[in-house]
Amino acid sequence: MMLVCGVDEAGRGPLAGPVYAAAVILDPSRPISGLADSKKLSERRREELAIAIKRDALSWAIGTASVEEIDSINILKASLLAMERAIAGLCLVPGEILVDGVHRLSIPSRAIVKGDSLVREISAASILAKTARDAFMLELHRLYPVYGFDRHKGYPTKDHVEALKKYGPSGVHRRSFSPVKANSR
Repeated sequence: MMLVCGVDEAGRGPLAGPVYAAAVILDPSRPISGLADSKKLSERRREELAIAIKRDALSWAIGTASVEEIDSINILKASLLAMERAIAGLCLVPGEILVDGVHRLSIPSRAIVKGDSLVREISAASILAKTARDAFMLELHRLYPVYGFDRHKGYPTKDHVEALKKYGPSGVHRRSFSPVKANSR
């Protein structure tokens, strides 16, 4: 049996925090019902599925790229780096790597547009990346409560941009992103 690994990222668009990625190899003998693109699931359902994925997958891993890496190499390269780190964290070696989107990795892989809706392994990776990043953003909220990371997870909402204007960027803001750059002091 060839092991298929799905890979996806979460957090390319936010103004703050690292980008997260997950790699998942599902167990065909333990199917997980309800896998879908994480953006189409409620927060509660994502959390339930994340527990099931971690329990029933053959292997899964999370990778990240820091705010400093994002600002240094750009968000696309940082996202791909986080994906490769996730794959490197697997306890099994996949025979095929399927990546959500249009970009392949520097290792042999196949890009699948809308893969998070079409491929179960990528859906699972989408869910793990999103839930891991959201949990981290809640931790950042405790350190930087004035920005409201608990509500918007770092995305450029009206409230977030207003907080940037009022307080300037924190140490976890992506300074290469224009709304952050525009409000740097």
